[in-house]
Amino acid sequence: MSDEKWRRDVSRDSERLQKAERNKRSLLAQTVFLGSLSVLFVVPLLAGAYLGHWLDSQAEGYGVSWTMNLILLGLAIGVLNVFVFVRKYW
Repeated sequence: MSDEKWRRDVSRDSERLQKAERNKRSLLAQTVFLGSLSVLFVVPLLAGAYLGHWLDSQAEGYGVSWTMNLILLGLAIGVLNVFVFVRKYW
């Protein structure tokens, strides 16, 4: 290996390490990211539960059918939200 090639390789590796160090996420950034994921997941789930409960309370004799269906819909929407968010920002 020539001396010039070795210097280029070392320089390239050094630049890669410096770039990786600059792009490293801090603990605060990771905490904010995790908090965003939890909100994106939990809000549709809770909205489905509350809306389903309200609809079930409006109609007599239906039990929990709206509640269960809207919880499942909220779960699906929450998973889709998290999937899209992670693909876009991670």
